[in-house]
Amino acid sequence: MTAARTLFATCLSVALVIGPAQAQEPPQEQLPAAPLPLDELRTFAEVLERIRAAYVEPIDDVTLLNNAIRGMLEGLDPHSAYLEPDEFRGLQDTTSGQFGGLGLEVGQEDGFIKVISPIDNTPAAKAGIEAGDLIVKIDDQPVKGMSLMDAVEKMRGAAGTKVVLTLVRDAGSPFDVELSRAVVKVDSLRTEELEDGYAYLRITQFQTNTGDELRRSLAKLTEGDSLKGIVLDLRNNPGGVLQSAVEVADSFLDEGLIVYTKGRLPNSEMRFNATANDPAMDVPLVVLINGGSASASEIVAGALQDHGRAVIMGTDSFGKGSVQTVLPLNNDRALKLTTALYYTPDGRSIQAQGIEPDIRVDRARLSSAEVEAGYREVDLAGHLDNGSSEEGPDVRTPITQGERQQDTDYQLNQALNLLKGLNIARANR
Repeated sequence: MTAARTLFATCLSVALVIGPAQAQEPPQEQLPAAPLPLDELRTFAEVLERIRAAYVEPIDDVTLLNNAIRGMLEGLDPHSAYLEPDEFRGLQDTTSGQFGGLGLEVGQEDGFIKVISPIDNTPAAKAGIEAGDLIVKIDDQPVKGMSLMDAVEKMRGAAGTKVVLTLVRDAGSPFDVELSRAVVKVDSLRTEELEDGYAYLRITQFQTNTGDELRRSLAKLTEGDSLKGIVLDLRNNPGGVLQSAVEVADSFLDEGLIVYTKGRLPNSEMRFNATANDPAMDVPLVVLINGGSASASEIVAGALQDHGRAVIMGTDSFGKGSVQTVLPLNNDRALKLTTALYYTPDGRSIQAQGIEPDIRVDRARLSSAEVEAGYREVDLAGHLDNGSSEEGPDVRTPITQGERQQDTDYQLNQALNLLKGLNIARANR
């Protein structure tokens, strides 16, 4: 296995990593054991023996048992998985921010591989792959019936090697995209100024250091009184570490519940509350989401929406409301097991439902229109002066579009306009 790995769907987790000492069986009185189904165990042993004896090629017992474990977990839900040593290390790499491959978050749908989200500044994003695309072939091999792990394995490879994905978008005709694998370093947070006083914060993934990075950025932005509004962009953010999502939400709240989880085990029931330290203070906030916003992104959007702290704008989020606990085993392998569901402060489960935006704005691109021809009063010879000592400009210069992100990104443009409107309304109170 090479050092290059492709980020895959089961990394769409609110990851809780449990150490070996914590990965013990729960106490018997807390989780009563049911009697073993002897008939089914006899059937399993019989199937195992029939395969060993009659399969067209010899196959060792270790392979058969590993396949049985893998199938047992994959049959539970799309996010539980049996992680081989390389896969376990790959999951740890994604939460720390560096991994190799194509930069795709993928899941499984109707036997095909579905793109949940391309990661910013990765081969997949640069090639124009979009959330919702279906991968139907990998290097001309159909993925129908292929397990998610097997599909991911085929997309992995050494940095610099190429892979061809056959995609279907919006029920259109299949088309091929050739990508070069790369070792990808994902920057969790990007900050820039949209206009004077209006900040843009883009979180691509919730990594272990995301909360600290955000607080440092907010501390700089709020120096003085010049900050008028913030756009927090969580579009195509597939999630990540639960604690980081809590820290991000806490950066915009000074009290109240952020998220809580419920599961069968006592240690899976947790509640996370905001602290009084709110570096963003009461600066107006718009949060952008879309169908690629999943898991930890939905925790943040749901908490800020329930508290009325932000206006949520965009399209419905993905609807990944489950918590995966990583349980290391004693052979460098691990189980990634769904152990709980999480709920917003108002008790909403996001699982298979998602976050509905307060203001729906579909994706679109802005383009410059031709400059409107014609005259105004000031252009007419002999026009009356308005009595002001200030002289207007002789030439009206149209705004040049396409130079800034908000000039081509319609959703971002609408978010910025909303922040300006909120500031005007505040000033007129």
